[in-house]
Amino acid sequence: MKIYVRPNNIVMVGKAWEIRSKLREFALHHVYVTTCINALKEE
Repeated sequence: MKIYVRPNNIVMVGKAWEIRSKLREFALHHVYVTTCINALKEE
């Protein structure tokens, strides 16, 4: 699975179950997409 972080969005490429799993993981830590983008930029 690949995750591309752009200034205003996130692009996920992979199988549907991988993307759903990653979105569930993000939902545990981040409420908004913008906070998720900022956290991914810092990594």
